[in-house]
Amino acid sequence: MRVKLICPKKQSDDVGIATDSIFLNLLFPARSFIISKTMNWHKTTLEISTSGKGLHDITSSIRMQLKEWGVREGMCFLFMQHTSASLVISENWDPTARADLETFMERLVPEGDKWYTHDLEGPDDATSHIRTMLTDTSLSIPVDDGDLSLGTWQGVYVFEHRARPHRRKVLMRVLTVE
Repeated sequence: MRVKLICPKKQSDDVGIATDSIFLNLLFPARSFIISKTMNWHKTTLEISTSGKGLHDITSSIRMQLKEWGVREGMCFLFMQHTSASLVISENWDPTARADLETFMERLVPEGDKWYTHDLEGPDDATSHIRTMLTDTSLSIPVDDGDLSLGTWQGVYVFEHRARPHRRKVLMRVLTVE
């Protein structure tokens, strides 16, 4: 889908778009205005196989899709279509950071507590839903110069909260500006 955004022209001015941009920036100095740009909406579903509980790095899958689409600038939206897995941005360089986060979640929401009643799919049923509630099921990440605008050590992860392997679906939507 393509959408063209055009800011309205100042009524009393016949000079054109450049003057409109100056006028809008004088009125609202802290804001940037796009006078005439084309926006594109890209979408796909990433299918991620997990091997069980833990953090599974999907940063390279997202980057490959951006490259395939030729995205240079825009916004990447990710949404996890599950209630027992989530999305997180975390450190991706030192694997001990990932291990610490996984251990923290296990201690924060331990399996086997007697008060859990939701256990139709096993002892990780209630805990996986609680862990998802405590994390995120959606992320928004800016795209600049053809890449995710992540920090130096940041990566995007599926956080699997189930003990057994799953095939997870992550909706990926990207709004680009040309």
